[in-house]
Amino acid sequence: MARRDRTDEAVDDLADGAPVIELDSVTKLYRTGPIEVAALRGVSLSIAQGEYVAIMGPSGSGKSTLMHILGCLDVPSSGDYRLAGEDVSDMDEIELAEVRNRRIGFVFQQFNLLASMSALRNVELPLSYAGIRRDARRERAIQALERVGLADRVDHRPGELSGGQQQRVAVARALATDPALLLADEPTGNLDSSATDDVLRLFAELHAQGRTVVLITHEHEVAAHAARVIRLRDGLIASDEPAVATG
Repeated sequence: MARRDRTDEAVDDLADGAPVIELDSVTKLYRTGPIEVAALRGVSLSIAQGEYVAIMGPSGSGKSTLMHILGCLDVPSSGDYRLAGEDVSDMDEIELAEVRNRRIGFVFQQFNLLASMSALRNVELPLSYAGIRRDARRERAIQALERVGLADRVDHRPGELSGGQQQRVAVARALATDPALLLADEPTGNLDSSATDDVLRLFAELHAQGRTVVLITHEHEVAAHAARVIRLRDGLIASDEPAVATG
């Protein structure tokens, strides 16, 4: 039987029709000495395959904590979290790392590209960790760069690219493993207005193609590009509504 790449598993799970994200009464407590702080106080939400969701909230609202849990960078203190139908609530660090690599594509404010490597090699990295063969890695990386409009920049290093182009490389890297979830944390925070518009158009295209996108942002203008906006306050969901389109 032919060997199947690990990333195929995420595609199979989504074909079953399960929501990509399901949180049920999730709490997160942090303790410093005798002081206990509740960053999340019973958050429940569901995000379906193909949704484009923005999560907003002021400092101290629990937005960053929620992002860490959604990205399997942390686990809830109580409650359940299912990602593409898989319960990740009680996983250890090794199991969480495996889930992150298989199911989540991350896009960060800081790009997190390796300066010494070409765009192609940066995009290939998560595929190397996933155990994908070299020839398949290169093919997938080139396809991902083509999807973000950088087919002519595959051999350029980050220092030879604009900020918007670097963020497009980061998006290509996130897409290369065909994850169940594209999780973007303040992805336009280091970009000028022109590059911001460019990256937001790319997210809109990915959403139109059926990709599940969750965008963490504090900017109302950025959140308005999503189809749904969830607002947090004091560790709880304050509102969950369709986005209001701008201009």
